Amino acid sequence: MTPSKDLKTRFREEIAPALKETLGLKNINAVPKLSKITLNIGIGSIVQSSGKDFSFVVENLTKISGQKPVINKARKAISNFKIREDQPVGVSVTLRGKRMYDFFDKLINITIPRFRDFRGLSPRSFDGNGNYSIGLKEHISFPEINPDDVLQLHGIQIVITTTAKSNKEGQTLLEAFKFPFKKQQ
Repeated sequence: MTPSKDLKTRFREEIAPALKETLGLKNINAVPKLSKITLNIGIGSIVQSSGKDFSFVVENLTKISGQKPVINKARKAISNFKIREDQPVGVSVTLRGKRMYDFFDKLINITIPRFRDFRGLSPRSFDGNGNYSIGLKEHISFPEINPDDVLQLHGIQIVITTTAKSNKEGQTLLEAFKFPFKKQQ
């Protein structure tokens, strides 16, 4: 049995040449590709409800991404939202290179198929420049998270940044990776 190729190698050898033909590009370097994947968890409600301890969120994001997250702090105080300056408001990780492709592979083949009542992701979540955003309500769909050890459910935002110039190019790129979009009717 031959080992399967990793996603980066498959992109270079199979997907990029096919995209070049599909998009009608003259140069292989003009083919859109994945640039980075950003994972973000907002912890404002967790900090307000349970005091200051949000270490379980940092631990969960570390398990999911395989990389230590950065704690984002408020730049200025906003009294209407009960936020003080330098108060932690989020935790984020930016994945690039091999970790990015490994995470993307895991997202497509393991995590998304575990969603309840899954019918496909909306193709309307592009930002106009070929970048795609996914918001998950529960982080327990990732295989690294043991549902028995969960203290509190929290959502996670995933932003897939590409070098595509338009939504159409971005969608074509993600479809080449077998990204599960809803079927248009």
